[in-house]
Amino acid sequence: MTQHSSRIFSDLDHYVAHPRLSGLTLSPDGSRLVTSVSSVNTAGDGYSAALWEIDPAGEHPARRLTRSAKGESAPAFSVSGDLYFTSSRPGEKPEQKGAALYRLPAAGGEAELVTRRAGGVSQPHCAQQAPVTLLSAPLLPGASSEQEQEQLHTRREDASVKAILHTGYPVRFWDHDLGPARPSLFALEPAATPSPDSAPSPDSAASSDSATLPGSATSPVSDDDAAAGTADPEAVNLRHLTEGLGSRFGGEVQLGPDGSSALISVIVPEARAGQRTALAVVDVASGERRMIADEPGYSFSAGVISPDGRTAAVVRSAQPTPERAPQPQLHLLDLQTGGLTRLAAEADLWLSPAAWLPDGSGLLALADQGGRGPVFRVDAASGAVHQVTSEDATYSAVLVHPEGHTAYGVRSSYAHPEEVVSIDLATGEATRLPNPHERPELPGTLSEVTAVGDDGAPVRAWLALPAEASAKDPAPLLLWIHGGPLNSWNAWTWRWNPWLMVAQGYAVLLPDPALSTGYGQEFVQRGWNSWGGHPFTDLMSITDATEAREDIDHTRTAAMGGSFGGYMANWIAGQTDRFSAIVTHASLWALDQFGPTTDMASYWRNELDERMAAEHSPHLHVEKIVTPMLVIHGDKDYRVPIGEGLRLWYELLAKSGLPADEDGQTAHRFLYFPDENHWVLSPSHAKIWYQVVSGFLAEHLLGTASELPAELGLTAPAAD
Repeated sequence: MTQHSSRIFSDLDHYVAHPRLSGLTLSPDGSRLVTSVSSVNTAGDGYSAALWEIDPAGEHPARRLTRSAKGESAPAFSVSGDLYFTSSRPGEKPEQKGAALYRLPAAGGEAELVTRRAGGVSQPHCAQQAPVTLLSAPLLPGASSEQEQEQLHTRREDASVKAILHTGYPVRFWDHDLGPARPSLFALEPAATPSPDSAPSPDSAASSDSATLPGSATSPVSDDDAAAGTADPEAVNLRHLTEGLGSRFGGEVQLGPDGSSALISVIVPEARAGQRTALAVVDVASGERRMIADEPGYSFSAGVISPDGRTAAVVRSAQPTPERAPQPQLHLLDLQTGGLTRLAAEADLWLSPAAWLPDGSGLLALADQGGRGPVFRVDAASGAVHQVTSEDATYSAVLVHPEGHTAYGVRSSYAHPEEVVSIDLATGEATRLPNPHERPELPGTLSEVTAVGDDGAPVRAWLALPAEASAKDPAPLLLWIHGGPLNSWNAWTWRWNPWLMVAQGYAVLLPDPALSTGYGQEFVQRGWNSWGGHPFTDLMSITDATEAREDIDHTRTAAMGGSFGGYMANWIAGQTDRFSAIVTHASLWALDQFGPTTDMASYWRNELDERMAAEHSPHLHVEKIVTPMLVIHGDKDYRVPIGEGLRLWYELLAKSGLPADEDGQTAHRFLYFPDENHWVLSPSHAKIWYQVVSGFLAEHLLGTASELPAELGLTAPAAD
């Protein structure tokens, strides 16, 4: 155990600097695994990712592949073993600010610049059995060629124009504006292939072999194109495959194994700003497109395509209504006829397809289950489901070795961060491979707590407890409420990490109340359209059960939550005074205001009707709030717009049961981030977030004053 990994929960500088692993890609022959590891960038104001190779056999240590200040992302292996990735190193032309496409040759050597374009690129998609590569990239609506794309992009940049004229909905997403450039899909081809106006043959479609697809001269992975070489705009052709879709292209892409066709998502607009998602098949050689799954009242998610290219595993979900919660269902989609076959009909799980077995007999799928996220095997013929993994962990990015006996995935839990493992598909045993970094040492223990809801439903939670907590020295309790609300506390998170608070002596309760996933459809339904009902009473029941423990101090408790968890923190504040303090982050306050102003109003209106807003909006109970509250909000949060935080803050001071006094003083606090989004991601602001939260809790639970961060500018600087 390194000194760094043992200190990360007691030192915020070490914590924000700790590398974070995510994602996984496997070469077609199964010999190479590549993951991304994010670290604080050289400017210290964000994170950049590097690509690392992990030995699938577990015999050699992890090896770093890329090193640049801007970082690398979106790795994808071609059939020849070349590794494609994107990076935002600056180009020769000022307008070329976005990410470019690079390639590390399978034969070794340094990275090659494949193509750079105005507006950048997003994601390469490589066929596993043929030299075909597609490329997702933004395209301005007025551009019919790459030359026009550069001209229009440059014109907007030179004129400093950021205005966007919209004709549809939505107009923004999470933390960024949508438009004017639209997601598009291109075939990446050598320039020798026919022009976009002619019909290429299937054999010429989108090669990814380094021998046939030119990049630049062989060059090091560096921070600028002067060292890395400059892409020749004549060497690579981008042939548009989503022409005519415009903003209706949904961005999901599943390229078939032989590269002849791709399954893509298509947004279908509906009346009154509604929409659903359909699926289309695109012929890569001709660009012809046909709808394959388009059903009013349902949305589809593009899933993995079978080894023979005939079938895709997709998720079909009826559009939710105020009376009916969503219920995603796993299906097989015949890519010729559009026929659907339900899988796992007897399993009360929200299964998401991960990877096919090489012989096509079935696939691996993922789902939340009881505070975990196991890997499941689904039989393609019978639809039967078998659980593969059984440990207390959650899996993502699961891939299957071409021999079919072993899978690989990213595993995490509240006991450890993300790590790459191999999975024996016969036994379900998972083995940790040599990873870029070791697990950090935890400052406490992790256990489970159970309770019974007011309607008899079982409720469970994780409890992170300081090692020194005992009947003689009980720990103060923090109730943490997850967001979503269709979510579960079942995987490591760097944003809301309980061990930072455990290191300060707090116990942290991580419950899954009604609406949480992994407990069956009825558990979701019992909280649907009734957020202040069973979700609230479940939280109180599990808190009661936890406070009954001898090692918990029931006289010193606080409630905290973000997003939907922030909504629930606000709701709790107006329903009970049992907590000594409440922290509410990126929270919903006035449901009638939130509904039409969030970035995805058409989604939320499926549940949030007038009755729910009238019966379950926290702002209607502001006069009953007597608990000190810390309000936190970022101005770039488009999911829960800043207006929610601003109105909450004003009404706490003006209307609550604990208002500002005649001198304007208040027990409440408002931590505002002008340039942060829903999550508060920059390292410096993450530190501020934890420092202010810790100080607020210490004041109201421990009765101690904590010094505010000097960076807030509210205290005199310390003497040198």
